[in-house]
Amino acid sequence: MTQDGNGSVEIDTSKPHPARIYDYLLGGKDNYEVDRKAADQLAAVAPEVWISVRANRGFLQRAVRHVIDSGIRQILDIGTGLPTSPNVHEIAQELAPGVRVAYVDNDPIVKAHGDALLSRAGTTSIVLADLRDPQSVIDHPEVRRIIDFDEPVALFLVAILHFVRDEEEPERIVATLRDALPAGSFLVLSHATDDFADDRSEAQAVYNNATASMNLRPRARVEGFFDGFELVEPGVAQVPFWRPEATPPAGSEEIGFYGGVAVKKA
Repeated sequence: MTQDGNGSVEIDTSKPHPARIYDYLLGGKDNYEVDRKAADQLAAVAPEVWISVRANRGFLQRAVRHVIDSGIRQILDIGTGLPTSPNVHEIAQELAPGVRVAYVDNDPIVKAHGDALLSRAGTTSIVLADLRDPQSVIDHPEVRRIIDFDEPVALFLVAILHFVRDEEEPERIVATLRDALPAGSFLVLSHATDDFADDRSEAQAVYNNATASMNLRPRARVEGFFDGFELVEPGVAQVPFWRPEATPPAGSEEIGFYGGVAVKKA
């Protein structure tokens, strides 16, 4: 993403973007040829990716219902990706109409689609910002308009941290966001892993020319992102097995996504 001399956003379609790759894998249409080519290359070396993204989406939906049932009425969803119905706010507001949702993404295409769907004057908004600068997310006036950090918040970091390199200090990023949350807040997080595959170097290589690299991490590292929170049962698990509402489909044990939900205690 760049800005021209007039300050308007120019969208770089020369490189695949993770949000648009994910959209294609979910069957969406908001992507470019470069994204589809990258997704097909990924599926060629990691065919389980098709069921993986759907399992991750299912985890997201179940996690939304869990935090709303737990009394949360504010959600900060960072790295939201392109809108795929039912969206976080649709699930949440069906259960509790007054829920406030702030979406954050660094892809201007995501923001453009979000602006078309959401009312900026209402209880849901979308912000163009970057997770790698967490304080700028916290301080963003549009985030502050939607989210009251004096009241419990559900922070969603779903399928986003594996696009943050180690040198960008993902643990520091999560800690900065955590410290902005009051007691009673939740962290919902999922993360790609190669714990269930012998070699994922070819899959990672697909993202070498993308706008963000793929950084697979083991279970212990994923669990570390929940420092300062108390995990709810069943803790960190492969996403199809986190509180499933039906028997997970065949092949679920190969899915390389961990997910977990945790609450911040006083």
